[in-house]
Amino acid sequence: MITLLPPDLVPAVNSEIRKASTLRANLMLAAVLPGVALVACTATALVSGPADPGSDPATGAASIGLYLAIAAAILAAAVFGAVGAGAEYRYESMPVTALFTADRDRLVASKLLVTGAIALATTFVVELVGLICLLGFGRGKVEFGMRLVTVLGGGLLAATCWSLIGAGLALMLRKSSIAIAALLGWLLIAEPLIWVVANAIGIGGVATLLPGSATIAAVAAGSFPDSDILAPTPAAVVVLLLWTIGSAGGGWWTLRTRDL
Repeated sequence: MITLLPPDLVPAVNSEIRKASTLRANLMLAAVLPGVALVACTATALVSGPADPGSDPATGAASIGLYLAIAAAILAAAVFGAVGAGAEYRYESMPVTALFTADRDRLVASKLLVTGAIALATTFVVELVGLICLLGFGRGKVEFGMRLVTVLGGGLLAATCWSLIGAGLALMLRKSSIAIAALLGWLLIAEPLIWVVANAIGIGGVATLLPGSATIAAVAAGSFPDSDILAPTPAAVVVLLLWTIGSAGGGWWTLRTRDL
């Protein structure tokens, strides 16, 4: 991958790869997530019955473990992005990093590129483990076709996007802890409350513009068709990409224009 990059960007990318790959917490997280996929996918595949085309999720109840594994990977990607970008401010190493990579555009590009690539690769392994479990224990219980491929592709896209959203937010806030609290608070508490209120007052369609709703719709392709808070998958992908561009672009602009 590095040989395909512009030569001026290679040293910064190498530096970011070393930072991310030498932290024990990152290595532990990368090892734990496939284990989560193994346990969750095996358990749901074994206890579930035959696939029902009219049920949710559309790929069959046996695939619920795969969705749980993807959700864990997405949350981990968001936290990883926030920690990786915000740690420079926590340890006051950003001025040193900027000294060796004076071009701040190149600096942010390397951070976002490595963050997104690691999130993508880790989620790929998680999905591969989950798919192997479903092939071994979920035959006749899971719909293996384009819909499942769309789910897997949506998971890869969502994890990559959330890693960049986390990184952009941490660069804007300059504190990884606050960025992580904001991300988890929004996804686990604030946005679900908005869904409930929006549905209660009859404006559930507004929720389709929120990042959490877009993530679910992008991953759960073809499931929950009667839900007012989930947009069709293609539209959800666009919404999620716009949130990613906004957060990553905001972090880019902050680092580019503000003093360190």
